[in-house]
Amino acid sequence: MSQKAPILVLAYGNLSRGDDAVGPLLAARLEAWLAGFNEERIEVLSDFQLNIEHVFDLVDRRRVLLIDARTGGSQGFSCERVSPVADVRFSTHALSPSGLLEIYRRLRWVDPPPLELLSIPARSFELGEPVHPATAEQMEEAWDFLKSWCGAALAEEQEKEQDGESCRA
Repeated sequence: MSQKAPILVLAYGNLSRGDDAVGPLLAARLEAWLAGFNEERIEVLSDFQLNIEHVFDLVDRRRVLLIDARTGGSQGFSCERVSPVADVRFSTHALSPSGLLEIYRRLRWVDPPPLELLSIPARSFELGEPVHPATAEQMEEAWDFLKSWCGAALAEEQEKEQDGESCRA
């Protein structure tokens, strides 16, 4: 069995619903970018929504980034740390990021890996609509941030690998 990548980027949204596509679009772009470096320490996943099954995608990760569109507000993208909190709107088919972490903690009996949520403000979720031009512009800003986030996560991972090697020497 192969070892999981220590870093996970999990994007979610619907490519057929306007701005809801920002997560999967950024995930596809990230996969292509990472392939150019033959980088295997970051795994990129994409789905329509967060589900209870994603708890298992968090296992054995050291750092996780979720990417999603957010409703309300026209300010730029944000990236915030998420803490485990019981999800009052719990369903086995859709979870909030904090609810996902709480379920991880309850099922695994350990704290979940550090998780951040990169969210891009969305304006339109209509079926068959393209991404709104203002949202596309903010996606570009989020893309620059995403590359920077990955670089920092990889540097942190490299440091942990070097520390581990010095302990074994």
